[in-house]
Amino acid sequence: MKELGFKKTVYPTIGRPPYDPKDLLKLYLYGYLNRIRSSGRLEHEAARNIEVIWLLKKLKPDFKTIADFRKDNKKALKKVFRDFTKLCDEWGLFGKELVAIDGTKFRACNSKKNNYSVKKLERHIKYLDEKIDKYISETGELITF
Repeated sequence: MKELGFKKTVYPTIGRPPYDPKDLLKLYLYGYLNRIRSSGRLEHEAARNIEVIWLLKKLKPDFKTIADFRKDNKKALKKVFRDFTKLCDEWGLFGKELVAIDGTKFRACNSKKNNYSVKKLERHIKYLDEKIDKYISETGELITF
């Protein structure tokens, strides 16, 4: 977790230790997969939903802790998503190698919309990064409980 850039991975020697970033990441990914954006809703799920209770080992973080985790670890969350996509690609989970042709005739279309250059790919990656930032910022704004 420290290599990914998550904060609070080293526990202080005095005082109460913070929540483990692994547990909060599990909760964040659960919310992402189940389309739960609100920190308050995630807090409610951690107390009510048996899946989440099991996933978090009976931890019940409050909405402020969840929101702060998102706010403080934006770059690390981006890195997790990128690494996951790379891992799926390495494992061959993206079926991009096989093409089947059944005799259907296709018209060639090489419009600007359908071809990619290095510059266009860089712009598209920048656009996707902005969308990720927007999603993360929207989830941070939905803290109201």
